[in-house]
Amino acid sequence: MLIPRKPVPALEVPTLDHGKYDLAAEKPEHFALVVFYRGLHCPICTKYLLELGRLLPEFGKRGVSVVAISSDTQERARGMADKLSAPDLRMGYDLKLASAREWGLSISTSRGLTSTGVEEPALFAEPGIFFMRPDGTLYYAAVQTMPFARPHFDELISALDFAIAKNYPARGEYVGEV
Repeated sequence: MLIPRKPVPALEVPTLDHGKYDLAAEKPEHFALVVFYRGLHCPICTKYLLELGRLLPEFGKRGVSVVAISSDTQERARGMADKLSAPDLRMGYDLKLASAREWGLSISTSRGLTSTGVEEPALFAEPGIFFMRPDGTLYYAAVQTMPFARPHFDELISALDFAIAKNYPARGEYVGEV
């Protein structure tokens, strides 16, 4: 289980057009945002990543580096990137499912073709959103077991404005007896 204010697992994946993504090498002013998405087969992911691409400049203004990552192959990741037309959004691929599990992501099995006619991979990670401090510790996490009901990026931007202005600490760090 990931604990706020504690280091997150290592995360290194290739990206389509921006070299290797290595979370340990990220040095954002305030936060690194990692958005794990289900893959090319997911129409909800497409809509979600379109919103992320549209708001990418807003995250940048707030000192937040951003990457979107899936367990898709390079070819499938390119298919998603082509749908998004967001060249500045770093698109990571080939996330190992063992790494996805380390991050607390749920793993699903294929149900065949989706409503968009794209085949689901045999196994793939469900979505999750993570903000890390520049020191590599967890600040915020939202993990879904299904493709539905994800946090809205515009609301996360508002929350970031508050957190940055108030130097608000990560919450949920207590691991003692209850």
